[in-house]
Amino acid sequence: MSVPRQLEFFVDPSRCIGCQSCVQACSECDTHRGESMIHLEYVDRATSVQTVPVVCMHCEQPTCAEVCPADAIKRTGDGVVQSARKPRCIACGNCVMACPFGVPELYIDRQIMMKCDMCYDRTSVGKKPMCATVCPSQALFFGTRAEIDALRPQSTPTNRFRFGSQTITTRVNVMVPRSKSPPLMLDVTAAMDERPETRNVRLNVVGNSPSTIEPMLDPFAEVEV
Repeated sequence: MSVPRQLEFFVDPSRCIGCQSCVQACSECDTHRGESMIHLEYVDRATSVQTVPVVCMHCEQPTCAEVCPADAIKRTGDGVVQSARKPRCIACGNCVMACPFGVPELYIDRQIMMKCDMCYDRTSVGKKPMCATVCPSQALFFGTRAEIDALRPQSTPTNRFRFGSQTITTRVNVMVPRSKSPPLMLDVTAAMDERPETRNVRLNVVGNSPSTIEPMLDPFAEVEV
């Protein structure tokens, strides 16, 4: 069994509403043993409530597998990077530190690394991953290029990412705004280096004399209507 090549996984961060439906559904996948293999991250917790789903990007040359000293992480012929194999995983954590997308999780109690495997038991037979099945805003979508083009006429998918001098190609696509010249890749480290503009915040100071202090309202007082 293998994932049909015409079916692809698309992530549209701009459509995530933070409902956590994907997280709950992921834990119900038969191969995940009751654990969710995906999570939500805040884009900028200090200024926004915008969230983005974090799934395994299934790199063509997975760094997690390259740094594994026990050869416990395998990539299938159809491009899906699997969780570590229990008989070989030594729970060293190399994969957790090496992944540029911050996906693998080390379960100390089980002495194994587990991560998103694109619900391989489902996608290998043509079904959607659990997360894409329940996402109400279709921030996670599993289908063909033709389908996503029809659904997102203002966006285009990309699966190439730059981390400094390293370029990574993935099986999972991220939707970005469509332009006349589609981006060849997303420069992740350049985005991380951006700094928000300095903001001047003016605080009103309340005088401390009795005449300038207004009485506080009792939130539990009865109010006449």
